[in-house]
Amino acid sequence: MPGNKYNGSSSTPRTRLERLLRERELRKSNRSIHSNEEARDSSRQVELFGNDTALVEGDNPGSPHEEEILEGGTATKAFLDGCERQEGHGRPYKQRLLVVANRLPVSAVRKGEDSWQLEISVGGLVSALLGVKEFDARWIGWAGVNVPDDVGQKALTKALAEKRCIPVFLDEDIVHQYYNGYCNNILWPLFHYLGLPQEDRLATTRSFQSQFDAYKKANQMFADVVNRHYEEGDVVWCHDYHLMFLPKCLKEHNSNMKVGWFLHTPFPSSEIHRTLPSRSELLRSVLAADLVGFHTYDYARHFVSACTRILGLEGTPEGVEDQGKLTRVAAFPIGIDSDRFVRALQLPQVKEHMKELKERFAGRKVMLGVDRLDMIKGIPQKILAFEKFLEENPNWRDKVVLLQIAVPTRTDVPEYQKLTSQVHEIVGRINGRFGTLTAVPIHHLDRSLDFHALCALYAVTDVALVTSLRDGMNLVSYEFVACQASKKGVLILSEFAGAAQSLGAGAILVNPWNITEVAASIGYALTLPADEREKRHQHNFMHVTTHTSQEWAATFVSELNDTIVEAQLRTRQVPPSLPMRDAIDHYLESNNRLLILGFNATLTEPIGALGRRGGQIKEMEPKLHPELKEPLKRLSDDPKTTVVVLSGSDRSVLDENFGEYNMWLAAENGMFLRLTAGDWMTTMPENLTMEWVESVKHVFEYFTERTPRSHFELRETSLVWNYKYADVEFGRLQARDMLQHLWTGPISNASVDVVQGSRSVEVRAVGVTKGAAIDRILGEIVHNKGMKAPIDYVLCIGHFLPKDEDVYTFFEPELPSESPPTPRATLSSSITSSMTKFSNNKGGSKSSRLNKQRSMSTLEKKATNQGSTNSWKPTWRDKMSLQEGSSVLDLKGDNYFSCSVGRKRSSARYLLGSSDDVVTLLKELAEGVSSVLDSSVSTLSGDQNT
Repeated sequence: MPGNKYNGSSSTPRTRLERLLRERELRKSNRSIHSNEEARDSSRQVELFGNDTALVEGDNPGSPHEEEILEGGTATKAFLDGCERQEGHGRPYKQRLLVVANRLPVSAVRKGEDSWQLEISVGGLVSALLGVKEFDARWIGWAGVNVPDDVGQKALTKALAEKRCIPVFLDEDIVHQYYNGYCNNILWPLFHYLGLPQEDRLATTRSFQSQFDAYKKANQMFADVVNRHYEEGDVVWCHDYHLMFLPKCLKEHNSNMKVGWFLHTPFPSSEIHRTLPSRSELLRSVLAADLVGFHTYDYARHFVSACTRILGLEGTPEGVEDQGKLTRVAAFPIGIDSDRFVRALQLPQVKEHMKELKERFAGRKVMLGVDRLDMIKGIPQKILAFEKFLEENPNWRDKVVLLQIAVPTRTDVPEYQKLTSQVHEIVGRINGRFGTLTAVPIHHLDRSLDFHALCALYAVTDVALVTSLRDGMNLVSYEFVACQASKKGVLILSEFAGAAQSLGAGAILVNPWNITEVAASIGYALTLPADEREKRHQHNFMHVTTHTSQEWAATFVSELNDTIVEAQLRTRQVPPSLPMRDAIDHYLESNNRLLILGFNATLTEPIGALGRRGGQIKEMEPKLHPELKEPLKRLSDDPKTTVVVLSGSDRSVLDENFGEYNMWLAAENGMFLRLTAGDWMTTMPENLTMEWVESVKHVFEYFTERTPRSHFELRETSLVWNYKYADVEFGRLQARDMLQHLWTGPISNASVDVVQGSRSVEVRAVGVTKGAAIDRILGEIVHNKGMKAPIDYVLCIGHFLPKDEDVYTFFEPELPSESPPTPRATLSSSITSSMTKFSNNKGGSKSSRLNKQRSMSTLEKKATNQGSTNSWKPTWRDKMSLQEGSSVLDLKGDNYFSCSVGRKRSSARYLLGSSDDVVTLLKELAEGVSSVLDSSVSTLSGDQNT
């Protein structure tokens, strides 16, 4: 926009914060440009107010547990009317927004075989999108009615299309098990800390597994509808616990789809969530989204903690990271359309209601509660606290009245029927005890109020009482504040409601379970001085009027768009998947191949992030994948193929797993080497010192004792402390403390490297890396085999730590390029070095085993003697030519394949998803070798016969 400081190439936003600030400025500019249009929309809404009735969400038994947003009805009508007005007009392009929720904002009533009447259903999500001019929104959801015939479905789809709504058709059995069963009988109680239902309750809606299957099936049906209507560039916004499986379904169909997911209920702590049988599957499904949103930071923190503790993933300040893929997790507190409530107070009918209420309750303080009649709303606790207040303050008995609006929901469920009876009993007892013939202390209504009556009631209230036992947000508190411009009433708010995070500073926070505390807070609120009420109200009013529902929607979508930008920047650093067919073809066409294979998480069976398979902790020592035994045997027996297993594991581990194969084993990051037919030898540099080992060992022992299920390994060139089986968060804290202690003590002056893995800490001597060892390993292999033909194919696969990824880049300078490659300085001293051999027994001291002797080769002496008289210096290839008669390497760019297994942030050329992909690749390589050998044998036999 003109004058926007973010415009222009010179001020292109570079960081995420700069991009979000620019989006915010652009939204403000757009709103000022469209101010006239908004004014017309506002006047239209005022006209509509007089003909509409607002209900408390949830009074329809068909949707008992949608979060309450009381301003839904009129906003829905205005939104849908606005959609109709936008259709067919020449408007500037707007980003399409596909809002996917369990229910559409309209309910359908069938009037004939091919005719439908659409009625406004209650819901505040539409009001959140009302006034957000940046988006072209379309709604996808269930219409709340079973339509088994094609004629009816086509007619309903056509009718809904005029309102920009797209139906998802669910049959009665799916609705029964998916919605009434899994959503409302399993997820909703669990997310509100009510726990999982008992077996007798589960039996009413069949088994848990059938409900979960129906849940996944319903989510796939939603995904199918989204996929049919999706256009490139659309934003798909999934809502609530009904659709936790949807992000995964969408991403599996189109990985480039922009998907956000928002939860309108609380998200429980990980200790509660882990009781859910399908806990891991649901978490991973949600993590498929690009952005996951919650009402409060607490809920977001619980979600990240669940992913960390249950899935073993990495929790970061930005969200949850899984092998380089980041799912952003953030808090987006929803708001209300505060202007609508402020404008409503100026309407004649609302002023008339206010006058009637003031006359009716003249001389008495008015307290108000507006809730669904639900277990989580704390209505009995509220009324009991009011009773205790009247008991302790007799002088207030005829000076205060509590108006409780309790909208019935799920009236056919026994638990709700019992709650209704309980509330009625308490109200009757209190009114009988403290009431008179002309007045009672509690006015209880089992019904909803129309919008105007509700606004008037908010406006005349002195104290609003919200005592939710657990609530996602609770917007009754917001609506009360929006209507209190003149009264400056006091808000008593449960600390277990999400709104406490936003309005806590201006409200009186209480624990609804503490009846004495709530009763005392009622007395405090009723006697609060006017100046204190003013301060509290102004603080909350400022928040309510600035953090509106429209701003909430715009902020979420803006963050989602920016998350995609961030993901694209990260994706550029992610290697592409290995072109497996190319790798196999080039392998079969080559004559002297080198396979460098990692061991852990490469040739082993896949293990869950927490180190568990089948509910049991795997053996501490890794085991070779059973499906790889035959392929490795074929490959290692191939005379044209040299196989090297390069691992950080101890020598004994490699001996146990690979002793029967004809291959090279490189243990402890290449510091020890042997051909399986020979003895171990060391490749360690001469100046390697290990004096620091004992002091580091003491530190590792200390932290192992104090970290349950952790262990450490003492190797000959390093020490590794591993906490992958321990509590993840506690393990990370212990690792942090360990590092601080190591750097300030035992290794402060030692020549060591500290390598942090995802669940480990390793201390090793400086220079001990796989890349540094590979040149020495190659030299010994060439010398041992008397290799004459150059190596013309290299395949390097591993799940290596970042410190060891120099093995991937080791071969890169040897590939053809426009400028000659820089010779490796280390090769001249390493390739021709003699290596001290070790027997398999452990006899002798460690120091004697580590002592090495080195002699200069004839070639090195020649180079040294020539010195300054000849500027020629031998490169690796020169020396190999002189020593072995041919170059060691003769690589072409397309004959080198470096592959990272599971690590998306890698310097490798390519990526393999898991060790299962490694199994597939090595099997195909082995089969290719076998077919070539069989073909050669057949050809040879045919020649002999001829």
